Amino acid sequence: MGILSNLFGKKKNDDEQVRVGGMEDFMTLIRVYYQAVIAMNLGITNLAFLPDLRIFKQTLHVPTVNNKLGIGEKNKCKKMLMDMYDMSDTFFKEIDASIKKNCRNQNDIKNYLIMFQGFSQDLMMLIGNLMQWKFRMPSMFHKALRNMTAKTINQILTRNDWKDDAVRRTCVNIRKYAATLGYSEAWMTEYVFRIVMLAKKEPKTASND
Repeated sequence: MGILSNLFGKKKNDDEQVRVGGMEDFMTLIRVYYQAVIAMNLGITNLAFLPDLRIFKQTLHVPTVNNKLGIGEKNKCKKMLMDMYDMSDTFFKEIDASIKKNCRNQNDIKNYLIMFQGFSQDLMMLIGNLMQWKFRMPSMFHKALRNMTAKTINQILTRNDWKDDAVRRTCVNIRKYAATLGYSEAWMTEYVFRIVMLAKKEPKTASND
């Protein structure tokens, strides 16, 4: 798990230092935040049900607040995401509202997390398909790239005249996911843009000629 190595700068091997704050850490912290909110809302005490939260809590020695799992972990994780990745407070409020709406008891947890995973995968796959060359823009043009990301998200949510039927079907799926999960266009833009920017900073793998 990235958070164990990246947050503490542990080495992958004798020569390579793992970079702190990469995409793997971001996605791990996102999962931790979801699990912390779920634990807090539903009063879960068994960390075995929430593996990312368990490792986060044990590794960073996050104290339990008011004898309730999730409160301290949520606050710690939120602060890290805001400090390391500049995520907005609104971003977290929408996650909180989504979990409150969709996770009313422990039986809802698995389906909810699977739904979010499907939403995230479809969204990023389609973004990669639609933006393509735009990803090659230098990171210094981050404002332009964010505007392009916002425009593409808007098209995914509103445009119906796609020539590619697979794109059209994926757009429909994403709209259904977003409606059920309760995520706004602005939330999707912030989430996708951060992943795009982090992906651009990932080390390039050597191509086989």
